[in-house]
Amino acid sequence: MTRSLKAHGLAGELAAEFVGTMILILFGCGVVAQVSAAGIGDHDSIAWAWGIGVTLGVYVASRISGAHLNPAITVALAVFQGFSWRKVAPYALAQTAGAFIAALLVRWNYTEVLNAVDPGLTIKTQGVFSTLPGNGTLPVGDWGAFRDQVIGTAILALVIFAITDLRNTAPAANLGPVVVGFLVVAIGMAWGTNAGYAINPARDFGPRLASWLTGYDTAWSDQYGNPYWWVPILAPIVGAVIGGAIYKYFISRHLPRTEDIGPAKALEPTA
Repeated sequence: MTRSLKAHGLAGELAAEFVGTMILILFGCGVVAQVSAAGIGDHDSIAWAWGIGVTLGVYVASRISGAHLNPAITVALAVFQGFSWRKVAPYALAQTAGAFIAALLVRWNYTEVLNAVDPGLTIKTQGVFSTLPGNGTLPVGDWGAFRDQVIGTAILALVIFAITDLRNTAPAANLGPVVVGFLVVAIGMAWGTNAGYAINPARDFGPRLASWLTGYDTAWSDQYGNPYWWVPILAPIVGAVIGGAIYKYFISRHLPRTEDIGPAKALEPTA
């Protein structure tokens, strides 16, 4: 989610996105499995583990690829920050693959407790891997969840753009990932009700595919029986572009040019 400092081969960048996203999902889906299947922890532990997972994933990948870890952020960076469009699809595939492999590891590791608490592998524990409107229990429809994902991802993209903009009050190089992690924790605590705050197409689709391949027959649908897999893909992309646009036209255009920032005010690049 931050800017790479130097050019790297595309293979290295994709490897970094793969591993960084894998780290994110290992902590994210892992904590939801622990809470849902074993009753250890609660909503707050889920929010914190997702945020810490983001922080650690960014630390792993940022120097090589910029650590987008999210196709929606990759698209927004291409639209507003000059990221190469030819890399968008490869980045998205690498991110989704990392999320898929991580979800398979979580599914394998928690096989016994998931089977014990939900022998039929139903909607009851489907949320360990993929999101649902109203988290599968509250009276929220698909379009309500779509709206929620647009808003949540717009917040994510807007604040990430601010955090990584050297003309703004960017954090020091080694603190950028921590601030991004806090951002995800805050989104989880404030925007987790209507759709489980996927805010990331790879985070949802990769684990959704993994759960379907390992016995969750309803993985592609919501609790109403409607196809739902497309909502956490399309809505975050729309939201990220909206968030990027808000930052560009309401904040970025009013900041000083890079050459106008004196040496005393210059900030270290985010790694």
